[in-house]
Amino acid sequence: MKIRDQAAIVTGGASGMGAQTARALAGAGAMVAILDRDPGAASRLAAEIGGFAVVCDVASEDSVSQALATARERHGPARICVNCAGIAPGKRIVGRNGPMPSADFQRAVMVNLVGTFHVLAHAAHDMTALEPDPETAERGVVINTASIAAFEGQIGQSAYAASKGGIVGLTLPAARELASSAIRVVTIAPGLMATPMMDALPVEVREGMGAQVPFPNRLGQPDEFASLVLHVVGNPLLNGTVIRLDGALRMPPR
Repeated sequence: MKIRDQAAIVTGGASGMGAQTARALAGAGAMVAILDRDPGAASRLAAEIGGFAVVCDVASEDSVSQALATARERHGPARICVNCAGIAPGKRIVGRNGPMPSADFQRAVMVNLVGTFHVLAHAAHDMTALEPDPETAERGVVINTASIAAFEGQIGQSAYAASKGGIVGLTLPAARELASSAIRVVTIAPGLMATPMMDALPVEVREGMGAQVPFPNRLGQPDEFASLVLHVVGNPLLNGTVIRLDGALRMPPR
């Protein structure tokens, strides 16, 4: 599917991989709505790329519904939806102070998994009203973000890994169901990426983490994630699959 002149939505679009994806889509000619909880950062990026900022908490279905309605009024129904919103909590199941509070586990699942579902469902509903693309016959594509933690979750990542594993499990049945509406669903599972969360770590820690990657022997860059997003949008045969973006890294237990 072509990108130029298409409406696109990027959740978590104000920073990290989401921000670079918004830049890449805008650079390819899309009309980009940046959905994020940080209105200031979203507005600054929107001004930079000629996009549109919408405040959204993906864990709230009402917030997602309202945000997509606002974006729809501005750009029309989106054919391209990229889910980058997420959190990465770290806590052991049994720590020094006892069991992990259920609320901490639920928060990770609500933001990462349920939030992804909220956006997927509402964006796909909008896409069903669109005319099929004359070249590829598709109505739209939803690209979700999981993590290699879905496959090799480390100690202290139980909530995060479970939430991302849910996104992996959602991919194929969603793609099968939405195939009748000519809507594709693809998930990208990044490895160790140079995101704002990584920036908070000391340089030597970041370098040590990058050294774990077989090749290239470094952290992944947000623009490499964004490049893959553009390829997925443009390749109609990519559907119902999870693509690892990790430099052949397989995470150790800790």
